[in-house]
Amino acid sequence: MSGLRVYWLDPNTPDGAFPDPELALDEPNGLLAMGGDLSPARLRRAYAQGIFPWYNPDESILWWCPDPRTVFDTGAMHVSRRLKRTLAKADYAVTLDEDFNSVISHCAAVRAGNPGTWLGPEMRAAYAKLHALGNAHSIEVWRDGMLIGGLYGVAIGRMFFGESMFSRERDASKIALVWLARQLHAWGFPLLDGQVGSGHLYRMGAIDLPRSKFLKIVRQSIDKPAPQAPWRFDIEVPASPQHIGE
Repeated sequence: MSGLRVYWLDPNTPDGAFPDPELALDEPNGLLAMGGDLSPARLRRAYAQGIFPWYNPDESILWWCPDPRTVFDTGAMHVSRRLKRTLAKADYAVTLDEDFNSVISHCAAVRAGNPGTWLGPEMRAAYAKLHALGNAHSIEVWRDGMLIGGLYGVAIGRMFFGESMFSRERDASKIALVWLARQLHAWGFPLLDGQVGSGHLYRMGAIDLPRSKFLKIVRQSIDKPAPQAPWRFDIEVPASPQHIGE
C-alpha cells in the first residue's frame, strides 16, 4: 500500500475525531484508520459516521467504511416461499435484548472457525458495554426454550448497524433478520446496515448503496429519537420462549 494513507488514531485520546469516511482506501476497500480504542464514546462516534471496527484479535484495531455499502431497506426484505412457510409455522419465538451476551458469544464461536476476522474478547466486552448503555441490541430466536439463532448490532438514533449473526438450526438467522427488519420499519428506521455484501445477504434482498448516499441517510437518521432501551417488540411476533412447547 505504498503511497496510500491510513490514518492513525491515538488510543490516549478517545475523544479524537475520525477522518472523513470518504477518505477511506479503495484497496482494501474501505480501510480508513487504525489504532484508537473501543471505548463507548469512540464507538458511538464511529457508527454515527458510518464507520465500524473490523480486525483480528492479534492486530491493531482497524476502522472501515467501504464503498459501496450493503444495506437492507427495512420495508423491502425478500422472503422466499420456503422462508415464508417457516415464518408462518411459528414453532419458534423471537425476542429483543433478552440475552445479548449469549448472542454475541455464539457469533464469536461461528467466526472462530473461520480464517478471517472474528470477534475477540476485546470486541465482545466493548459491545457488551454498548449494550448496557442502550446502544447495542440483540434479537434472539428460540425453540423449546433453546437459543437457536440471532444477531446483534448497534443503533444510533433511527439507524441500525448490523454486526454479526448466527444459526444453530436451519434459517434461524434469517428468521432473526426478517423480524428485526419488520420492527425497525415499524419504528421508522430506513435502513439496516449489512456492511459488506455476501450471497446470503443479497438473497435476502440486500442492495449496494454508494457510500456517499449511505452516509447521507446516516446523517439524516442518527439525530432522530431512538426507541427506549431495552428494546421490546411492539409488533405481533411468535410467542415468548416460556410458552413454546407448553
